[in-house]
Amino acid sequence: MAKEFIPLNIAILTVSDTRDFSTDKSGDILRDLATNDGHLIHDRALVKDDQKAIRDQLHIWISNPDIDVIISTGGTGVTGRDVTPEAFESVYEKSIPGFGELFRWLSYAKIGASTIQSRATGGLANGTYLFALPGSAAACRDGWTMILRHQFDNRSTPCNFVSLMPRLQEN
Repeated sequence: MAKEFIPLNIAILTVSDTRDFSTDKSGDILRDLATNDGHLIHDRALVKDDQKAIRDQLHIWISNPDIDVIISTGGTGVTGRDVTPEAFESVYEKSIPGFGELFRWLSYAKIGASTIQSRATGGLANGTYLFALPGSAAACRDGWTMILRHQFDNRSTPCNFVSLMPRLQEN
């Protein structure tokens, strides 16, 4: 018997000093891909490239038991204003290093050695999955379609993030 799909509640965070909701193509792509796959967008926010602002928004969402996943776009590069990975890593209880490793490995086929500039990251906090993607529309599309879509589908085998959710806060 086939498993019934379990939709997740997702919050989308855009980190940018220059975008607003009318110009946030990457956030729109993440929203559209997630909803097209059957998930629910619980909330969406846009914050400046500032560690405290990013961290504050993450804490708000992490403390909300209705949010299963937080996905951000932007601020994962290596310039002085790119602080998303530092903000995310400061709230992780556990990191998921394989996410960033797989993202860069898959990106290499498309953009070559330029993928080394990406600091995409993933982790867990208070039973919530957190993933930070680069700000480009292509990176968001690739991160969703090649990795997250499958891990957020409880029917994906041999394993997926959804099947682990009941056990994320075990001691």
